[in-house]
Amino acid sequence: MAKKSAVNRNEMVKRLVAQYADKRAALKAIANDDSRPLEERFEARLKLAELPRNSAPSRIRNRCEVTGRPRAFYRKLKMSRIALRDLASNGQIPGMTKSSW
Repeated sequence: MAKKSAVNRNEMVKRLVAQYADKRAALKAIANDDSRPLEERFEARLKLAELPRNSAPSRIRNRCEVTGRPRAFYRKLKMSRIALRDLASNGQIPGMTKSSW
């Protein structure tokens, strides 16, 4: 199990990303619009830099929903390989069996 502080920090980052998503998207659209004057685009970049760093989507870390493990994460299943193997061995994932050849 991962440290609870790390899992909680990641949840806080997710909340901040959702909270600032609209504002960040609007400022990015202004900053990347070539038809606008250079001063206006620069102003948008400065406002974008003033937003909290943890409101950037790239700050979110994919973590296993079962254990909180940050590595070896399967996006489709939202869990790590270790948690997946444990659940599959216990027969809790339909259609998944232990491989043998």
